[in-house]
Amino acid sequence: MSAHKYIREEAYEANMQLPALGLVLFTFGNVSAVDRKAGVFAIKPSGVPYKDLSPDNMVIVDFDAKTVEGTMRPSSDTKTHAVLYKHWDKIGGIVHTHSTYATAWAQSQRDIPIFGTTHADHNTVDIPCAPPMDDAMIKGDYEHETGFQIINCLQSKGLSYEELEMVLVGNHAPFTWGKTAAKAVYNSAVLENIAQMALLTEQINAQAPRLKDALIKKHFERKHGPDSYYGQ
Repeated sequence: MSAHKYIREEAYEANMQLPALGLVLFTFGNVSAVDRKAGVFAIKPSGVPYKDLSPDNMVIVDFDAKTVEGTMRPSSDTKTHAVLYKHWDKIGGIVHTHSTYATAWAQSQRDIPIFGTTHADHNTVDIPCAPPMDDAMIKGDYEHETGFQIINCLQSKGLSYEELEMVLVGNHAPFTWGKTAAKAVYNSAVLENIAQMALLTEQINAQAPRLKDALIKKHFERKHGPDSYYGQ
């Protein structure tokens, strides 16, 4: 029996949520789940349809993106996941999709403005879009550099990956993360919903204002603040 059975199963279950939630088409996405003590993560194999996935064909990879266990080639985005796990030691799962609305904002190279309370329930800031990668990075180790593109974006805006668990990569697509793979999937679904609502908001009113600070503070803190009272 594999020593990595738990993260194989965690990664499999999380990957299967992507088509169930309408976040992927064909094989356009992947989820990974990490084992910090072992220094490895499990990730979807590259190009395998979701209906053909199983816990056994999840690929085990180390933080240098080297395959540790598995017969299939890991996701082409594996190096991006590896960079984020290596540099952000509090995350337990990562999701990358090409979900329609979040990807449309990424292709537009725009942050998603915080227009409403659904957004504020999860974040207190606009969801940032990392600037498109420069030519030298593109010509280099592209997927590896994508990890730093994400890290640099948050650092440049003074944002913490522990507080903001989602980002758009300019001209590319969204990445989300969380303490578990399941939470990363949740964040991916939330991001897609927020992206859709933001687009509709601008179509209805092109001059729609950002949510005022008092409402941002109220909605975020009632779920996440020291005196939170949302939920059980």
